[in-house]
Amino acid sequence: MELLSSPVASTAAAQVQARLLRRPSCCRLGPGSAAGFVACRSYAARSKMAPRAVPPIRTGFQPVYPIFQDANWKERNVPCYQRQKAPQIEAKSMEEVYDALAEHLLSVLKNTEHLDSKYIVGLAGPPGAGKSTVASEVVRRVNMLWSDKHSKHSRALLPNEEIAAMLPMDGFHLYRAQLDAMEDPKEAHARRGAPWTFSPSLFLKCLQTLRTEGSVYAPSFDHGVGDPVENDIFVKPQHKIVIVEGNYLLLEEDIWRDIKDLFDEKWFIDIDIDVSMQRVLKRHIATGKEPDVAAWRISYNDRPNAELIMESKKNADLVIRSVDFSS
Repeated sequence: MELLSSPVASTAAAQVQARLLRRPSCCRLGPGSAAGFVACRSYAARSKMAPRAVPPIRTGFQPVYPIFQDANWKERNVPCYQRQKAPQIEAKSMEEVYDALAEHLLSVLKNTEHLDSKYIVGLAGPPGAGKSTVASEVVRRVNMLWSDKHSKHSRALLPNEEIAAMLPMDGFHLYRAQLDAMEDPKEAHARRGAPWTFSPSLFLKCLQTLRTEGSVYAPSFDHGVGDPVENDIFVKPQHKIVIVEGNYLLLEEDIWRDIKDLFDEKWFIDIDIDVSMQRVLKRHIATGKEPDVAAWRISYNDRPNAELIMESKKNADLVIRSVDFSS
């Protein structure tokens, strides 16, 4: 996305972003509506804070920018007139990207495996970018490589125990009943997926519990029913690496900033919006929506949300260039 250069254009862009983030007055919760449908229950297991030094990613290909050259890379002095770009990782295939990210997280694990700690990665990107696929593939590789290479040398974990898990943000959608309780339920349902149709306060509470307690029960999202399922995901004490994936993890407004600041690393999947919207269109049609209805939803809701999300790419520690693949 091109940055708007003129003061007028910048102001207009800021106003658009503020509008997208703000719940419309017609969609405020009505009297008697419950604000806390989703439960987030902790498991009694204390943990220590993980050290936040970021070891280098070792890859078999040449990234666009050097990847985490040293642990203090964030503290380098940059002239005020020059914006330091986040490192980018590119490859001929997403398989290479998955492998590189898994190896990187394993190198993190080597420094923390004897601590009762969590290393939490936030993975953001627009709808259709492949966040769930990237998170699940990296988690699978970390667990497989750990079992193959590292479990024999660890006293902390059993050989077959998984040490990585993923936690989607989808479970923190507002319930349909909460949308129904808003002053304009039709608009609320039409805009479902916008930031104000989630419960960021419950999401933050869940992540804070994971950080301080070492484990947590979190909700999932049932796409067939269209509502969250409480306590459906259990991040265990043995899960030392947790990849949290969601659209709005890197926003800076309100409580989203607190969520962003909680992550040890922040990743962003960079993709052409037209490509991601084509994927979302196919997804809508696959779930039974008529093509014209699906196209309307893209233009009215999904694309504006995606444009807002792309603005948060600047807050990433690592940008992952998407390679076309079936998501």
